[in-house]
Amino acid sequence: MQRPAEVRVQWLGLDGKRQEEQFAGLWATCVQHEIDHLNGKLFIDYLGPLKRQMITRKMEKLKRERGRG
Repeated sequence: MQRPAEVRVQWLGLDGKRQEEQFAGLWATCVQHEIDHLNGKLFIDYLGPLKRQMITRKMEKLKRERGRG
């Protein structure tokens, strides 16, 4: 998945006031990543079914090997 190189974000501060800022480069990528988390999205949600299945299987195997599942 390719993300935009620049984003403008609006949010409500702790004081309830609307804030807005533009982010570019790595900061834009980070902001988009964190917004994904707030929306319940993980990086595997953007993968195709085969890659997602492959990663899920590897994670399950690691959990079993480490005695967590």
